[in-house]
Amino acid sequence: MPDATKGARRYWVLLLVLAFVQAAGVVPAAAHEAPGAPSGRHPAAGRTIGIRLLDAPESRRADPRAHAYIVDHLAPGSTIERRVEVTNESATPMHVSVYAAAATIAKDKFTFAPQRTPNELTGWTSLDTTDLDLAASESARVRTTIRVPRDAAAGERYGVIWAQTGTGTDRSHNLAMLGRVGVRMYIDVGPGGEPPSDFKIERLYPTRARDGRGELHARIHNTGARALDISGALSLFDGPGGLRAGPFSAKTGTTLAPSDRAEAVVPLDARMPDGPWTVKLTLKSGMVEHTTRATITFPTTFGSAGAVAASASQQGHLPTPVVAGLSALVLVALCHLLSKFLRRRG
Repeated sequence: MPDATKGARRYWVLLLVLAFVQAAGVVPAAAHEAPGAPSGRHPAAGRTIGIRLLDAPESRRADPRAHAYIVDHLAPGSTIERRVEVTNESATPMHVSVYAAAATIAKDKFTFAPQRTPNELTGWTSLDTTDLDLAASESARVRTTIRVPRDAAAGERYGVIWAQTGTGTDRSHNLAMLGRVGVRMYIDVGPGGEPPSDFKIERLYPTRARDGRGELHARIHNTGARALDISGALSLFDGPGGLRAGPFSAKTGTTLAPSDRAEAVVPLDARMPDGPWTVKLTLKSGMVEHTTRATITFPTTFGSAGAVAASASQQGHLPTPVVAGLSALVLVALCHLLSKFLRRRG
C-alpha cells in the first residue's frame, strides 16, 4: 500500500510538471516591439521637420499604435493631455506652425483633410502653443488637450496634430511651398470600457502583377468597434525543391473603419517560382494579431488568380492562454484518475 501511494504521488508530480510545461510552452512570450509603420517619427519634404508623440495611456503601454498615434477611449465630459515633440532637422532656423485638422477614413485609407479643415474632434482640441521658432536641430514640446463635451455622442473621431513649415505667397512667389508632418488622433467616445478591436482574415488568393511579380492578397474584415491600421508579413515554405522565402512585408497604409472590408497585399520577388508554396501570413493592428496558413500556387500571367489548395486560418481558434489553461486542466484531471486507479490497485 505505501509503495502504491508513493507511486501515485510520483505520477501526480510528474503529470503536474507536464501540465505546467504544456501551459508555459504555448503562452506567447512578451516581445518588445517598435511602433509599426508609420512610426512615431515622420518625414517631411526635404527631411527638414519631424514630429513624434511622447505620451501613451497606461492601459496601452504594450500597444505600438498608441506610441505612434493618439489612440484613446474617452467618456463624455472627460479630458486628456498628450505631448508631441517637434524637431527642426535642418541646418537653418525654422518657423513652425502647429495646429489640429480633420481626418476621416475613406476607401480603406486614413485620409487627411486639406489645410486646416476643422471637424468635431478638432473643436475639442487645444494646444498650449501654435507657433515655434526653432534653431537648427532644436526640438520643442507642445501640449495637446482634448476636452470631450458632456453631451458628445458615442462614436470614433479622427484628426491630426500637424507641424507645418514653408513659405507663403508674395510678389515674387505665386506658389506656396509647404511641408507638414503630423500625429494621427483616433478618439472613441462613449460610456463604459474600451470597445473591442478585432478582425478576420476571410480569404487568400495569389495573383501576378503587371511587372511580373507574384502578389498575395488577403481579404480582411474589421469585426470590432475601433478603426484598425493593418500591417504584417508573409513567409513561404516547402516551395519547389524545398525553397523557403521571406518574410515579405505587407503594403502599409490600409486603415479599416469598423465593419469595413479591404485587401492587404504582399508583393514578392519576380524571380520566385510559381509554386506550390506553403505560406504563413500574419496580420496585426496594435495588439490584435491573426495568422493564417495555406498552400498556394501563383498564376503565370497577369490578370488571373492562382490556386489555393488548402487554407487553415488560426483566427477562429481559442486564444492561446485559454488553450493552455484547458490543456493544464485536462492533465490535472488525468492525474486525479491515475491516482484513484493506483490507490485501488494498492
